[in-house]
Amino acid sequence: MILISGPCVIESKEQIFKIAEYLKPYSDKYEFYFKASYDKANRTSLNSYRGPGIEKGLEILNEVKEKFGYKLLTDVHETWQVKKAAEVVDVLQIPAFLCRQTDLLVEAAKTDKIVNIKKGQFMNPADMKYSVLKVLQTRGCNKATYENAQKHGVWLTERGTTFGYGNLVVDMRSLYIMREYAPVIFDATHAVQMPGGAGGKSSGKREYVPVLSRAAAAVGIDGFFFETHYNPDEALSDGLNMITPDTLETTLKEIECITNCKENK
Repeated sequence: MILISGPCVIESKEQIFKIAEYLKPYSDKYEFYFKASYDKANRTSLNSYRGPGIEKGLEILNEVKEKFGYKLLTDVHETWQVKKAAEVVDVLQIPAFLCRQTDLLVEAAKTDKIVNIKKGQFMNPADMKYSVLKVLQTRGCNKATYENAQKHGVWLTERGTTFGYGNLVVDMRSLYIMREYAPVIFDATHAVQMPGGAGGKSSGKREYVPVLSRAAAAVGIDGFFFETHYNPDEALSDGLNMITPDTLETTLKEIECITNCKENK
């Protein structure tokens, strides 16, 4: 199982290393990727914390790789960022709002890194096939299938669909639909986000993270994405939908029970 975990954004070197230490037990057990963003370019407010920037952020992430041996995942928002990020990380993540941004997808596809495309909150899951194809065709493959995407390093990530204003809902059918075209990751923490729900910033309902994770495990997917923080209530970004290391541990045990049950049938 693929496991992506780490904080929403780099707040400090101390914060990153502390969370990385908490996640050490999972690095041997799963196909593990440590996640943190050097810049959150789509914050609700101009006054919201965005991160240390690409130069300092990648420097910190590279130190995480050297100390812990982790594979890394981070977001890229503009084409010029791709080459720099690819020098350090193993997975280039395309943010949900940019999942149809052709130039960004093509630039990421020109690297030898895995490209993780987050499904836009506005997207029909079946139409994510075309985002996958933009990467595959750049890499010389003209058919979007699970096998081709796996071979050429393309993932899709579900993070919910806009449901009215300030709310998301997860249609579990999307996991099944998108898995026809690529390995599918369930972003359990962003799926409980309430965009713009806290007056100039996003809110969230982290208590639903284990619930939705169990449902996704029952559907059958390739991996999970959990933003994790030792003190989410004090986090500088996405605190209300991030979970603690203790909740992560419990949730992973529940997922394993469901997964093992499916495999033993």
